[in-house]
Amino acid sequence: MRVPAGLVSAMVALTACQGASEPPTMYDVQISGGLVFDGIYAEGRSADVFLEGDKIVFIGDGDEANISGETMVDATGLVVAPGFIDPHTHTTSDVLFSNTKKRLDGYLTQGVTTVVSGNDGQGPTDIGSTLGAVEARGVGPNFALFTGHGSIRGKVLGRENRAPTEDELDQMRALTRTALLEGAIGLSSGLYYAPASYASTEEIIELAKIAGEFGAPYDTHIRDESTYSVGLLNAVNESIEISRQSGAPLHLAHIKALGVDVWGYSDAVIAAVEAAHAEGIKVTADQYPWSASGTRISNALIPNWAKADSDEAMFARLRDPDNQDQLIDEITENLRKRGGSDAILLVARANGRPSETLTAEAERRGIDPVQTAIEIVLEGDSRIASFNMEASDIEKFMVQPWVMTSSDGTNDHPRKYASFPRKYQTYVTEKRVISIADFINRSTRLTAETLSLCDRGRLQPGLIADIVVFDPDRFRPVADFSDPALLSEGVVHLFVNGKAAILDAELSEDLYGQPLRRGTCEQTEENIR
Repeated sequence: MRVPAGLVSAMVALTACQGASEPPTMYDVQISGGLVFDGIYAEGRSADVFLEGDKIVFIGDGDEANISGETMVDATGLVVAPGFIDPHTHTTSDVLFSNTKKRLDGYLTQGVTTVVSGNDGQGPTDIGSTLGAVEARGVGPNFALFTGHGSIRGKVLGRENRAPTEDELDQMRALTRTALLEGAIGLSSGLYYAPASYASTEEIIELAKIAGEFGAPYDTHIRDESTYSVGLLNAVNESIEISRQSGAPLHLAHIKALGVDVWGYSDAVIAAVEAAHAEGIKVTADQYPWSASGTRISNALIPNWAKADSDEAMFARLRDPDNQDQLIDEITENLRKRGGSDAILLVARANGRPSETLTAEAERRGIDPVQTAIEIVLEGDSRIASFNMEASDIEKFMVQPWVMTSSDGTNDHPRKYASFPRKYQTYVTEKRVISIADFINRSTRLTAETLSLCDRGRLQPGLIADIVVFDPDRFRPVADFSDPALLSEGVVHLFVNGKAAILDAELSEDLYGQPLRRGTCEQTEENIR
């Protein structure tokens, strides 16, 4: 006989009164002897965690409650926590188009039980069919999606550098509404990237109003994280204004101060967010724990005016002799902002060459770095790791109670395979910038509440059994910039929807993740202020 968790205390009292020795109540799984961080209380406690089906049913002393598990999982000396939730990944193509990666081992071995994709304005408009395809194919962690302003704009306007007509704006509103009705967890934008960069603030407000009607967040790669256009602080204030006028909670994607011109601006950004909080505006952010961003060389260095309309049009502009002086001036300036050609590491190259700095590639070609960048784009582009952040800014953002953990996981950058253990190893155990409780809360509960994934992110009876069990002495990243796809170590057990995706450090062949659709829940004041 299985007894609901709410009746366990009554059973204990009755047994004591009767003085009888009854067989224990059996549940599916018992995780015993671990240090439990439930995402609710600050400190860990020694406790057993019991699972039945896909739910948590009891947390406490199993012997005292006279309950046991059919499957016993030894967590002695280990940390037991809610499964980590990554609010910013780029996993849609992995899940839908790659048979080898749909398990997403790189996330599971970080302790991640839910990934969110569709960020930076790139989320699909056909949310219903996309989530249906994910469900049909299977996925290792749970999978949720933003719908993207860039995708919505592209469907209506293509890559044209102009404002929409009122009819076109109505079409964009309708696409946004449909996506949210089909389960998108919010609206994302990537206002730094062309063609989304061609959109006005007013255009974004109109679409964010739809998100606001649903209580869904507006998640944004802000218009400028540096001094490319409006400047970092102006871009943050623009995002706050969008939230103010639309009513949509604001989420700042991969918060950072990118480039030499804005190092030290973290204080001003934090002050702007805190002023918004004082006004009653909900603002959160995510952050990956690396000093290098990851993008394409075209995104980092080629000016947006050159990228309008199509790739073919961009290539023509890059080759046009009449554009060369302006291109050279602007690329030179963009390169300076990022710390110069030595700070640009070329990875995942279309020509198959190994990773090397832009400086080294320019020397090999016998031309300057600016011309080299143009040639690389014309040859098919290259992903880069751009070392453009300063350590003190990273740490100042990290300690804010409204900043959660993310990976912004892209290929050929170790953040895809190692962000959560890196944050733990570097900033919890080595530098002690944040506590283990803060790390867990900001990788679980804060993320779940921000994205309205209300049945996850905490260890509590009645909630979904997404649980990570890791060794606090061995949880570490292995991937680095020379070999960015190595699996992290230290996750001993991992449960996704109550099933063991990792047991005794061995990955299951089965896929236990599910597509997740937008819900509703209350953000706690402690997590957003």
